[in-house]
Amino acid sequence: MQEQSIESNDQGDKVRVFELAAELFGVLATPMRLRILSALCDREKSVSQLLSEIETTQPNLSQHLNVLYRTGVLAKRKEGTQVIYRVQSEQAVTLCRTVCTQIAIEMDEPGVVPVSQRLSPRLAR
Repeated sequence: MQEQSIESNDQGDKVRVFELAAELFGVLATPMRLRILSALCDREKSVSQLLSEIETTQPNLSQHLNVLYRTGVLAKRKEGTQVIYRVQSEQAVTLCRTVCTQIAIEMDEPGVVPVSQRLSPRLAR
């Protein structure tokens, strides 16, 4: 009898893992948010510094920064009137960097990675 409740708890944990992973992938599934993470991966920056690097409007940038902050991917602090953002989740940055680097390799050197091992199989077309 005890085994069944452990199995159902394990199943519930597995479901929760997939839900949390999907939530993270959803947060990272926007090119603008990937660009923001790339801009912040080496050092913290203010909103105005990010705007000078990323071509977008201030309201659009702020909206994406807010999503990344609320989900714990970024942290922020105030310095006078400026808001300074930094990476909070190094693991999320590592995940993004790994995926983006792999796709860049597949784009730049299409013959190097076999189609069966590509992250982006449609690049092989």
